[in-house]
Amino acid sequence: MWRDALLVAGKDLRIELRSRVVLNQVLPFGVLVLVLFALALGPGRSTLLQAAPGLFWVAVLFSSVLAVQRSFAIEATDGTRDGLRLAGLEPAGVFLGKAAAVAVQLAALEIVLGAGVVFLYGAGVRSLWGVTGACLLATLGLAASGTIYGALAVGLEVRETLLPFLLLPVVAPVLLAGTRAWQAALSTGAGSAGSLHGAGFLGGAGFLGGGDPWIGLLAVFAAVYLSLGVLVFGSIEEAA
Repeated sequence: MWRDALLVAGKDLRIELRSRVVLNQVLPFGVLVLVLFALALGPGRSTLLQAAPGLFWVAVLFSSVLAVQRSFAIEATDGTRDGLRLAGLEPAGVFLGKAAAVAVQLAALEIVLGAGVVFLYGAGVRSLWGVTGACLLATLGLAASGTIYGALAVGLEVRETLLPFLLLPVVAPVLLAGTRAWQAALSTGAGSAGSLHGAGFLGGAGFLGGGDPWIGLLAVFAAVYLSLGVLVFGSIEEAA
């Protein structure tokens, strides 16, 4: 399973490195979302600071839809999906490989968008552990859930428009928990009110000990969809 996962992830990442679709399309889209929100909210510094965590995760969620669509679009022609099935690859390995490739792309996107939040909104990082922990767990959850729903939608003619309706409501916990975790980890003026135990993030103690409930929610979400994908991805592929 792990060997197959490495093969599939390597294939998807090599294709992306050559085509640069995420670099040329998805990344500019995410940055544009941040810029448009900044323009819509106006020049008020306090408003931008308070909204920064939520706007970051909205941009990540929208961009993740495009990244997932791209992950399955590269196999939509020339019988590539049938080739993967006939190659005898473990379905769980295919799932983990595609999810890993999406996760790598999202992680790179989040680094750029995080810098955009600091630059455009003037937010400061109070806890690097809190920011990193939330991004890591959210990325795993988004990649896993996106791969599952991307596989469900790939066989339909309206997959480009159906995937957002399938995926975005499901990943609402990531938006909520990621926003609350970032409110505690960033200097936005809303840290103590935005997290039930925001002080636990200071110095990384809350993240390392797993004491913050929002980090816990992200961990549960990621674990559920990773486990679900390993178990049912083969059935989804056969049905599609």
